[in-house]
Formats: sequence, C-alpha cells, structure tokens
Amino acid sequence: MRAAVLHTIGDEKLDIRDDVAVLGPGPGEVRLRVRASGVCHSDLSALRGGLPQPVPAILGHEAAGDVLEVGDNVDDLAPGDRVAVNWLPACGVCTHCRRAEPYLCMTHVMAGYVMPRFTAGDLPIFGMAGCGAFAEEMVVPRAGAVKIDDDVPYEVAALVGCGVTTGVGAVINTARVRPGDSVVVIGCGGVGIAAVQGARVAGAALIMAVDTVPARHEAARRFGATHTATPDELSDLQMAVAPEGFDHAFDVVAVPETLRTAWTACRRGGSVIVVGAGRAEHQVEFSPFELLFEGKRILPSLYGSAEPHRDFPRLLALWRAGRLDIEGMITRRLRLDQIGDALAALGSGDVIRQVIVHD
Repeated sequence: MRAAVLHTIGDEKLDIRDDVAVLGPGPGEVRLRVRASGVCHSDLSALRGGLPQPVPAILGHEAAGDVLEVGDNVDDLAPGDRVAVNWLPACGVCTHCRRAEPYLCMTHVMAGYVMPRFTAGDLPIFGMAGCGAFAEEMVVPRAGAVKIDDDVPYEVAALVGCGVTTGVGAVINTARVRPGDSVVVIGCGGVGIAAVQGARVAGAALIMAVDTVPARHEAARRFGATHTATPDELSDLQMAVAPEGFDHAFDVVAVPETLRTAWTACRRGGSVIVVGAGRAEHQVEFSPFELLFEGKRILPSLYGSAEPHRDFPRLLALWRAGRLDIEGMITRRLRLDQIGDALAALGSGDVIRQVIVHD
C-alpha cells in the first residue's frame, strides 16, 4: 500500500512509498482502510522533534475509515463498519482507567513507541501514537476504533477524532463552561476554532479569540467569537469588555508567552486551561505568592478530557443538529502525495484544517 514515511526527525519532505505493509491485526485489534486523515499540528511537532517520535515513522493520528478485518476477541465490529479513530485508547484496567480518567491512560500510546506498526521490505516502521494515518491502511486496538453512522462523512469523522474533541472537550469536559461565562481562546487554528465553537455551544456570553494572524479573526467570528484581538490588542480590549478578566482562558498554543498571556487575561478565581502540547524543554515560572493570592486554577486538558466512545457520538449529534460546523473547518482536501506541502502550510498560519482524502 501507499504511505508517507518520515525517515529522520526534521526532514522537510516525507517519502511517499508504495511498498508498505501494515502489521496485524492481532488479538483485540482492528485493521482499517483509512479514508480521510486530518493534518494536525501535532504531526508537525512530531516531525520537528517537539513531540517524541521514533523513526522511521508514519505520522497521522486524526482519521476515519472502514473496518477491513478484526482480530480474535473483537466481536462488536465487522468488516464494512465505518469508524473514527481514537488515538488515545484506554486499556480499561490501569489506575487511571479505574479512576475514570481514560484520557490519562498511556498503555496503548506507549506501546506505539516500542512496537512497529508497519514494514517496508525489511524496514520496521512505527506509527505515530500507535496509529499512522498517512497510510492507506492501519491497525489500532479495539478501543481505538469508535463506530459511527454511515451518513457521517469521513472528513467530518476524522476531525472529530482529534481536533474537534480536543477543542470542544476542553471547554465542556475540562473547564465546564456555563451559560453566561466569559472565555478567551488563545490560538485560533483548528483546535482553537473548535474551542470557540465549544464555548458557543456551552452558552458563553463573551468569547474572545486571540491570534497573531488577522485572517483567523474573521474565521473565529464566523464560528462564534464575539470579539477578536491580536496579542498586543488583548489587554486594552479586555479592559473594555471584561475588566476583571475572563472566567476561562484557553491556551491552545502552549508556549511560555501564551501561557503567561492566558494567566494575565484570566480573572482571580478563574481557570487557565492548557490545551496545546508545547515542548518538553519549555519552562514557565509562577511565584507561590501569585498562585495563592490570585486563586486561579491551571487545568491540563489532554485530548479534551474525553471519553471518545461517549463523546464522539455526542459531538456528531451536535454536528447533525447544526450546532457544530465541522465541514466549515476544512479548508483544503489533499492527496497523500501533497502531505509535505500540507505540513509546511501549518507554519503559514492561515490554515484551519487540511484533510488528506485517501482514494
């Protein structure tokens, strides 16, 4: 089959090969025909070394497709079923799963760092997060495949598989935004736009979208933002619309400067939600004094604190009801051999979501 292979961290181009084979499915696994895969900023971070990734590797983790084959002990999926990929599947037995924190389960993801998912001749190839959606087929654990209705377009299901769940989940699951709350979202790429939509669905009265790219301001308003600003404009505009600060500040970029911006924009007693992954070497300083007397909560929101088998259907129900515009987030539909250009375009700042459509 065809796949885009990353041979070395930092490579600007991926190797499009047609001699790749997927391994499995083994017991408890599902083999999928990938029909659509979103191009997520996390893919670019893995390519550049911001996220750890063994190589050679096939990137891509935001995907949807059709079941081709199931392994032993999988009796609730069958060939032909349409599924969205859950890139952070829960094992169901670790301490985090038993505490109802499936989004903190690393069992299957860590297995993806030590167990190759593909081969090309004698070359073993890893899949990003144990997935590898920039290939025509892939194998995931049963928990990594969420069955969806046949009327859901593959591109819509793919975005629900990561960006939409991460952004909307941060608002609804992690921050638990209530009607009438005020929200600021810093970073308005695909996940940020999903957070803006989540705030609108939750009933936030004030939704400030912050981004350095002016073109994203118009998009943010289209998806529900009541106000937009560049980082330099945020302070003055905040004094006019939310002088005490925002109830919830979402940092989708997650670099030291944006986390400090989110902290400053948040009111005393409010919540700062870390949505982006950032880089392991970045450091942010807070004094014990300000942590105590500001009374603000810093909340991590890994994968939108989601339980995908519960949340994917909920998000698709909102999409079906016209309350989540997922198709509108898709700005480019591309072929697999255009993946290099798609990743490069993420750095330009004007892209909300690009989707690779597999033939």
